Amino acid sequence: MRKSWLLCVLLGTLAWGQAQPGTAPAQANAPAAPGVASKAAEAAPEVPESAVVLTIKGVCPATPKTAAASKTAAGKTAAAPAKKPADCKTEITRAQFEKIANGLAPTVTPQLKRQLEQALPRFIAMSEAAKAKGLDKSPRFVETLKIAKMQILTTELQRTVQEESDKVPATEVAAYYKKNPEAYEQYSLDRLFIPRYKQAAADEKEESKEPEKLTDEQQKAKEAADKARQEQGEQEMNKLADAVRARGAAGEDFAKLQKEAFEAAGTKVENPTVNLPKVRRTGLPPAHAAVFDLKAGEVSAVISDNGGHYVYKVVSKETLPLDQVKEEIHNKLKSEHMKETMDKYTNSFQSVPNEAYFGPAAPAGPAGMRQAPPPHMQHPQMAPPPAQPQAQPQSPPPAANPPAQPPAAQAPPSKPN
Repeated sequence: MRKSWLLCVLLGTLAWGQAQPGTAPAQANAPAAPGVASKAAEAAPEVPESAVVLTIKGVCPATPKTAAASKTAAGKTAAAPAKKPADCKTEITRAQFEKIANGLAPTVTPQLKRQLEQALPRFIAMSEAAKAKGLDKSPRFVETLKIAKMQILTTELQRTVQEESDKVPATEVAAYYKKNPEAYEQYSLDRLFIPRYKQAAADEKEESKEPEKLTDEQQKAKEAADKARQEQGEQEMNKLADAVRARGAAGEDFAKLQKEAFEAAGTKVENPTVNLPKVRRTGLPPAHAAVFDLKAGEVSAVISDNGGHYVYKVVSKETLPLDQVKEEIHNKLKSEHMKETMDKYTNSFQSVPNEAYFGPAAPAGPAGMRQAPPPHMQHPQMAPPPAQPQAQPQSPPPAANPPAQPPAAQAPPSKPN
């Protein structure tokens, strides 16, 4: 989970309050090289929970209110002379420090410890100074505290929902795997790509570079000739797609057919790639999903889109074992539970503002985007679940408008290698 809003506000306020113009950042806090940091962490001895990890000089430690203290305050018993701030110090043990840190984030990372170590002394000192002025009794503080409590409780609710959602039983994971076997099928595919249009030949490109400005009639005639040439090339590519598909289904080598197709289209690629990375059903666009209904060794029909024509051959097909995908299923079910639970909370109320006071609602769209609330009023967002691991690299869908030259071999781009 991300750090809570409270830590963000705390650290942000600290940075604002401590920033001094013209001062360079302290080198003592500069991060060490990764290798040095990891070696130092390994060599560092375990610090006991009772050990003092942070000493704040100049701030007297808080004393619990007792009956004796009350009598002293009332003047009924002799009181020892109060210590001056310069003589005071507040010591925080490891157990106390980690208790504070755990209130901000469930996992106390080295980065969080360092940030809190830098922020906490300032806030303790300044909050004590504020109490001395009686600011903790002011109406503004009381109202601000109400909002802070609501924000903290909102964060705690979201954190609790996330923790509960993470407790997905192994039986539920196994049941989902058994119910959705097709989602965990993995395919090895060969693919042919035939461009939709032919590339202009070198002599045609030279002809298109007219040194003189054409008249309207000449321009119209040129555009008509270009259009006719393009339509003719498109028809040739359509016929070529059917021809190479038939030859591929008859058993001819896909790499050889791909090279011939590119040469016919005027696309210059020395060694076009036809072997795609292993892919699952979500790895191809919906229009290409019929490929997954084929058996090993079968060749698909020609699949056409704005980018060109595709022909697939299923090389092999396998079902991934449960042990290989159980973490992926766990994260999916966790995410679904989190969304379902939070939707119940967020849909359990309805807000009806008085427009006579707040004014009309801003219109939708970029021009009427609502202004974001200040940081201390923003609701904390639910941390996204961990990225679902994929057993094998998945394939991006083909582009609607492919580039003139084929991109790198990421299956299935509109123009393969």
